[in-house]
This record gives sequence, C-alpha cells and structure tokens, in this order.
Amino acid sequence: MGGVSLPQQTSLVLGDDRFNGKVVWITGASSGIGRALAHAFDRAGARLILSGRDSRSLEPVRQACRTPADVHLLPFDLAELDTLPPHAEQALRLWGHVDYMVHNAGVALRERLVDTPIRLDQQVMATNYFGPLALTKALLPSMLHRQSGCFVVLSSLSGIYGVPHLSSYAASKHALHGAFESLRAEVHDRNIQVTIVIPGIIRTPIIQHALTGTGAEYGKAMPAYDRGMDPDLCATRILRAVSRRKEEALIGGPEVFTVYLKRFFPTLLSAFVRSHPVRFQNKLINLFSFRRASRDD
Repeated sequence: MGGVSLPQQTSLVLGDDRFNGKVVWITGASSGIGRALAHAFDRAGARLILSGRDSRSLEPVRQACRTPADVHLLPFDLAELDTLPPHAEQALRLWGHVDYMVHNAGVALRERLVDTPIRLDQQVMATNYFGPLALTKALLPSMLHRQSGCFVVLSSLSGIYGVPHLSSYAASKHALHGAFESLRAEVHDRNIQVTIVIPGIIRTPIIQHALTGTGAEYGKAMPAYDRGMDPDLCATRILRAVSRRKEEALIGGPEVFTVYLKRFFPTLLSAFVRSHPVRFQNKLINLFSFRRASRDD
C-alpha cells in the first residue's frame, strides 16, 4: 500500500521543525489520541486550538502544555452542524489561518445493526463524518487562497473493513475515506495535504464511551485495548507521518496487518471477523509477540 507507515516498536523523534509556529486545530482533544496529539504538537512548537464538547475536560490538557496561556480552547459539539461554520470563523480569527486541521473527534456505537435505531446511526454519522466535513468546507477556502494547509483525518481499521456490532462506526469511517480521498485528488496541485491515519488498537477509552442501541454508554473495557499501543507513541508516529506528507498512515500493533489480509485474502478475513473478531485480534497479538520475542533471543 503506497504511502503507508508500518508499525514499529521503537519511538520516533521528529528531525525537523515543520510544526514550529504552525497553527494546529485538534478536535476531540480532551482524551485519548487527541490529548496525546495536543501534547506532541505542543512539544513540536505548534500554536494550538483545542476543541471538545466542554472546556472543563480541555482545561487539564491546556495546563499540561508548555505555555497554557497561548493555547486556545474552542469547545463545541460536532453533531450540532449548524454551529460549526461560526466556530471555524472564530478559529480563523485567532491567528488569521489554520495550517493543520486534525479531525480526531469521534464516537463509537457498539450494537447489532438490527437493534440500532436510525437516530443513533444519524448521530454517529453527524459526529464522525458530517462534522469533520462541515469544518473542512469552512476552512478550505482559506487554505485554497493561501495555497497551503493540511487535513489530518483519524480513521480506524473500521474504515477498511466492518466487523459485527460496529456497523454505524464503520460506515462513518468508510465515508471519511471516500470524502477525503476525493478531496486529496481535487487539491493535489494547490499544496494542500490530506493524511488519513488508520490507528489499530490504541489504549484509549473509546470502547467504554461507545454508545449502545439504547443510547447509553457501553461502559465496559476490553482486554485487547488494555494491551493496545500507548497513545503518546501513536501521536509521535502520527506527527512523523504528517511531517513526511504521507497520504495514509497505518499505526498500531499486529492487528494492523488485517489491512493486508483484507486486500490479499478478503475471504479469509471475512471468515475470522464473522466468528470472533476480538479473539482473532488477540491471536494476532500473541502470534506476532511470539515471533518478536524469538527474534530478540
């Protein structure tokens, strides 16, 4: 796969000052990968705009930055689409432009398709797809005028293939791929970069906070996520991929190799995910961990 960052086991250190002084706007910055990205961009010298659903959850992220007074908080709900263009205008007024728009915010929904009310499908699509799309449409004219800018889109393995109980989430991530791959082709000659990040299993609370068919939070942890990649390491690798102008970055542990199974052995992958997708992921983790340990001996 062209332009893909393969999983590695050592941390990466940025070797340039590409982000120094750049304006970086991150959604979903209060926890998980978003919080780790905020701190990674801050260490790289970026000027930050941090967004989430409320300022209280964003404040600790700001306070952990090098100069908290210079970090702007812009709280809003991505699902409230009519409010997004004014928020984009507010972000543009802060420094006159946005160099990097990081579409990280998202919500998962863990339920069978037949048991998922359509209103929840719409809520997931609004947050995960229509929200980023609305912000992109609001920022794009400024980037086109300057002939400079970058969209960093956080997808998922669910953006490559669907598994049971994640139909709404997978649909929203597939939509992101379609829209931003099309955008990349449209602006390739205007110096506007689009990097789609495909994280594997990262140690974040996304599953605990996932919705169920009733609209309540799932509220349970999954062992596979407890053993997932550290979000700070994930963030470091995302910055490296963006710095290298990767079109697509595959970041995680052994589970990311399912992307290649999907491409070269789709029937085999389908058979596994139909039965026990989490068990399959655990087998992959154990298999590759064993091979890695054998090489180290």
